[in-house]
Amino acid sequence: MSIADNIENIEERIQKACAACGRKRDEITLVGVTKFQPIESVMEAWQAGLRYFGENRVREAAEKFAAFRESCPGAELHLIGSLQRNKAKAAVETFDCVQSVDRESIVLELGKRAAARRGPLPVLLELHTGEESKSGFPGLDELFRAVELVLACPALAVRGLMTMAPNTAGEGLIRSSFRQVVNAQKELERRFPPPAGGGWNWSCLSMGMSGDFEIAIEEGSTLMRIGSAIFGERVL
Repeated sequence: MSIADNIENIEERIQKACAACGRKRDEITLVGVTKFQPIESVMEAWQAGLRYFGENRVREAAEKFAAFRESCPGAELHLIGSLQRNKAKAAVETFDCVQSVDRESIVLELGKRAAARRGPLPVLLELHTGEESKSGFPGLDELFRAVELVLACPALAVRGLMTMAPNTAGEGLIRSSFRQVVNAQKELERRFPPPAGGGWNWSCLSMGMSGDFEIAIEEGSTLMRIGSAIFGERVL
């Protein structure tokens, strides 16, 4: 199947999952994960209607998307992989959103580097809910401290939370992962209520990948990161 066929198939599955749990399709953003995929595949996805793209590596994204974004205005690029401090400046220059803010040092570095932007850099805070090898804030206390740092950085605008569920066939473990994020979102909204005039909020829940996005929809995801189900297996 072509990339366009894969996107159409995913759209049908999203619509079906939304209907099953009483949600609207426009509540959910589909992000195509293009790590290791050639620019030709990215362009094919664009032509099929995809407008949001996710990359794991700063250098790869900068090289791949430089010309693409000039010829395809309206594309939005998200960093979804763990960020090293020495890549923060390049990340700020390359991405429209950093989803994978996973430690306090990255908050501070992004806050410093984003000061030169025209507007605040949207960020998501990553909550660790899955495998030990994955990154993210380990619990609510650490998350709360990170929030205080983000809110003290005028160059950053928090938009919500991100997580990676365990890589397992156990649906219960996957749902538990997503529910931890939903509960954290509710606690954050209570402790750090967004300003009435906007600027930042907790509305985004980046949950769900190729193998579990329908469960994520049922649990409240508003943004899904889909790679192999769109592009096939990664080309190394």
